[in-house]
Amino acid sequence: MEIAIIAHDGKKAEMVQFLNENRSILDQKRVQLVSTGTTGEKVRAAGFEVTALLSGPKGGDAQIAARVAEGKCNMVIFFRDPLDKHPHEPDILMLMRLCDVHNVPLATNPSSAGLLIKAV
Repeated sequence: MEIAIIAHDGKKAEMVQFLNENRSILDQKRVQLVSTGTTGEKVRAAGFEVTALLSGPKGGDAQIAARVAEGKCNMVIFFRDPLDKHPHEPDILMLMRLCDVHNVPLATNPSSAGLLIKAV
């Protein structure tokens, strides 16, 4: 199973914490993580194996959206910062739309992500 992980700058520590709290599930289910670039760096530094793509503003959100459309990605966990402006907002909206189009589970906060991870 492939899970894409993305976190805006103000949410990266929260993503690492979430992954650490759910490490046993991820290991047990042999989940493959794919991420945007900077999130991937933080997650890798925490000891996780992750395939890091481009950073979000440089096309990483679009790369993950393509993986969703191609049927490669089974779930997206995207800790968004709704109170901050993001220059790549069109890519974010495209990713969210493609998750809906392709019926791929999408969590945008730790509460919903926790429910999805437990269902893996």
